[in-house]
Amino acid sequence: MKKQNVRTISLIVCTFTYLLVGAAVFDALESETEKRRWEALQDAEDMIIRKYNISQEDFKVMETVVLKSESHKAGQQWKFTGAFYYATTVLTTIGYGHSTPSTVGGKLFTMCYAIVGIPLGLVMFQSIGERVNRLSSYVIKAVRSSLRCKRTVASEVDLICVVTTLSSLTIAGGAAAFSKFEGWSYFDSVYYCFITLTTIGFGDMVALQRDNALNRKPEYVMFALIFILFGLAIVAASLNLLVLRFVTMNTEDERRDEAQAMQALQVAVKLEGDVITSNGSILSGYEGHDGQSLNGSNTSSMCSCHCMCLNGNRHRRNQYKLRRSPTHIRHLLPEVVPMQDLNYDYDTQSLHTLADRGTVDSSYMGVDMVDMADTTSIELRPHTLLKRNVSLLSIRI
Repeated sequence: MKKQNVRTISLIVCTFTYLLVGAAVFDALESETEKRRWEALQDAEDMIIRKYNISQEDFKVMETVVLKSESHKAGQQWKFTGAFYYATTVLTTIGYGHSTPSTVGGKLFTMCYAIVGIPLGLVMFQSIGERVNRLSSYVIKAVRSSLRCKRTVASEVDLICVVTTLSSLTIAGGAAAFSKFEGWSYFDSVYYCFITLTTIGFGDMVALQRDNALNRKPEYVMFALIFILFGLAIVAASLNLLVLRFVTMNTEDERRDEAQAMQALQVAVKLEGDVITSNGSILSGYEGHDGQSLNGSNTSSMCSCHCMCLNGNRHRRNQYKLRRSPTHIRHLLPEVVPMQDLNYDYDTQSLHTLADRGTVDSSYMGVDMVDMADTTSIELRPHTLLKRNVSLLSIRI
């Protein structure tokens, strides 16, 4: 099984295991509190019905009115300021849910707006995150250079530390401001900042929803929007360093596998069709046994690789062991020699049958060859020949 498949299966198993663990922890922490709150609300509902002598239907109407009027307590949500705040929550995928469109045109435009805006926002925040990481690396290099450190280049660990520090300072500063303007506790403000910058956006706590702040406090509105955009840029810088590194691991593994496959294909090399000139160079593209190249030029001064005669000099034969670049490899698979072509009659003609095919040399088959011009006998080592694998033979460079 490939490494990418193993990693994918492992991630799926780990994710579902993490979900199960989270569900168990949330169940233990929140279920009893939810039960007590529900019982308290039921007691309050029964008390109001008995005290004011109203029916269940009237109480449901009152409940609906209270819920629907909650969003209007913050003032008009769909003027330009409130609409800009809503568009920001759509583009950043925060989605508080504090205000939602009620018309068909508004819902349709929200979907079309999100289709274009969400990818645009992701690309923008990722680009800003890359610039933040680049700026952080320059700052780290400058500081280390001023301190005369041996290593001045910023590593990934250094950038992660810087981005983590910036994220912590952003959340801490934003929590202090929201605690002052909204009247929340500092812990609730930290919770709101974290839920906002991670784009979870539950909507249980939403800024700019008190005292008609959208229309009466423009400086506070500006601060809230800048906090959201700048904080998301810092989070995007963290994602570039942490999450995207693991996302690109599959691509790196695929490229590594392709490179290994290409190297494996270069193991078997076949010289059929190449021509060795008198000065020792190689001309690719020679075909046939008629001594003519592809362009029809005369090759009388050339010795084809199909011919095994090298003037009977074993030292000169060693001079023709050549190194070939991958661009001149024309055949990547070894030639298969049929069993019927291997004539075990130790004569000159049967040996030339193999030599003409360009599949064996004299040293590989265990054959000692002498000058073919005055050859009358050939010394053979039959035991060595029979021990070879004669079904697949190739020239080794």
